[in-house]
Amino acid sequence: MTIPIYVVDAFTNERFSGNPAAVCLLSAPMPEEWMQKVAAEMNLSETAFLSPYKNGYLLRWFTPNAEVDLCGHATLASAHILWELGKVDPDEMISFYTKSGTLTTRKDGEWIQMDFPSEPPAPIAAYPDELVEALGVEPLFVGRNRFDYLIEIESEQQLRELRPNFTLLQQVKTRGVIVTSRSSTEKFDFFSRCFFPAIGIPEDPVTGSAHCCLGPYWKTKLGKSLLIAYQASKRGGVVKVKVNHDRVGLSGQAVAVWKGELVD
Repeated sequence: MTIPIYVVDAFTNERFSGNPAAVCLLSAPMPEEWMQKVAAEMNLSETAFLSPYKNGYLLRWFTPNAEVDLCGHATLASAHILWELGKVDPDEMISFYTKSGTLTTRKDGEWIQMDFPSEPPAPIAAYPDELVEALGVEPLFVGRNRFDYLIEIESEQQLRELRPNFTLLQQVKTRGVIVTSRSSTEKFDFFSRCFFPAIGIPEDPVTGSAHCCLGPYWKTKLGKSLLIAYQASKRGGVVKVKVNHDRVGLSGQAVAVWKGELVD
C-alpha cells in the first residue's frame, strides 16, 4: 500500500518561495510515532497529516522534532491540495478538527481564507536575558502568548539585518520568538521574522500561527482590523490578516511543488 504525499509552497503564488509544507493524505489516523518519523524524513518546518472525520478532516502538524498545536501554512497547504485534487468542491468550506479546535477554510478567488483563534500577546516586564542577548537588539516591546515571545524592534532594516545566536535562543523556554517592526512602505502594514530553534526550526519562512499574535498586536497599535503583512525571511511571503474579537482571519495563496508516495 502507498500513501500519497505532496509538498506545497504556502503564502505565495510562486514556486520555491513562501513556506513549504508536506501534506500526507491518510485513509485513517496513524500512530504518533509513525507521523513523527515521516515528518523527520520530510525535514520541512511542518508536515500535515489529514484523515477523513465527520464532515471534514482530522488535521495534525509535526515539525521534524515535535508535534505542534497550531500551524497556519500547513493548514493552508492542506486546503489547497484538497481543492486541487477535487476532494472538496471549490464552493465548499473545509472544516479541520485540530488540537486548537475546529479551523475552517474557504476559497476566495486565488486566495484561501482561514479562520483561526486570536492569540494576543500580554506585555511582560521580566524576560530571560538570553532572549535579547541572542537577538542583539534593544526591544521596544516584549510580550508573550501561550506559544511564543513577541518582540517589536525599531525598524524594518534592523529586522532584515538580524543574525540571531540560535544556540543561545534555543535556551529560552518557549515554542518560538516572533520579531516584528512597522513597515517602511505603504504596501504592507508590518514586517516580521520568526525563529523556532527549540522545535528544530532556526527560522521559519512564513508562519501563519504567528499572525494570530501579530494581528491583534498591530491592530491595537495601528487602529486597523484589516492588515497586510510580509514575513521577511529569505523565501518571504504575504499574509492578509483580519482581526475580529477572538478570531483572526488569515489569507494566503499556495502552489503545489511536487507529489509522491510513501511506501507503507
